[in-house]
Amino acid sequence: MASRLVQRQLFRGTQEYEIDGEQLNVRVKTPFREESLSIMLTVLNPEPVIGKSSLAFVSRVNGEPLVSLRLAKPDPQSFNDFVTTLSQRALAEYNAFSGLRPADSAAGLAGNSYDEPPGFDAPDGRVVPARRKVNVSEVQTAIRMLQTHVDPVRCATLIDALETLHAAPQDYANLNRVAEVFGELGAQQGAVLTYAPYLAVLLSDDPFDRN
Repeated sequence: MASRLVQRQLFRGTQEYEIDGEQLNVRVKTPFREESLSIMLTVLNPEPVIGKSSLAFVSRVNGEPLVSLRLAKPDPQSFNDFVTTLSQRALAEYNAFSGLRPADSAAGLAGNSYDEPPGFDAPDGRVVPARRKVNVSEVQTAIRMLQTHVDPVRCATLIDALETLHAAPQDYANLNRVAEVFGELGAQQGAVLTYAPYLAVLLSDDPFDRN
């Protein structure tokens, strides 16, 4: 399985992608700068979106592109092997984190029944989460991680919403409020999901979970 991909382009420099445990490390090097970031595999939708010259893996939460690869570079075989590996690992990490049940073809029609209805996108594009049971322990962990690792001022509203949800997890309005606040974070969503990946599970429109 290919866990590393290097793409080079004359004017854009070198992009290195490496799957390392539960995250994807991305490093961009040009003659003038070098940047790096890490993306938790749990937040990646394993189904890539293909464009004319690129392939993107988007966020499970809001559908925004998180990883963009140039098609068939440096060669079709290496590219396809890496994309396949990344897709499989993203799915496996999400399943392991959220406890999704694998599809069982022997279950027949019973395999098509859902414990909870899936979520849908609201007219304004924000995520409306499914009416699922909230794991209060995971919510508390998310609050603690955000308070420790993310600027508490910039995430104050989200932390307040999570604390309200923690106090009353059965109230669907509290879960919906978390989704609204998260949708307003914009570019900060990546940092938030890095330290509080349970939000990706909580707000995902995938109906299968053990919570």
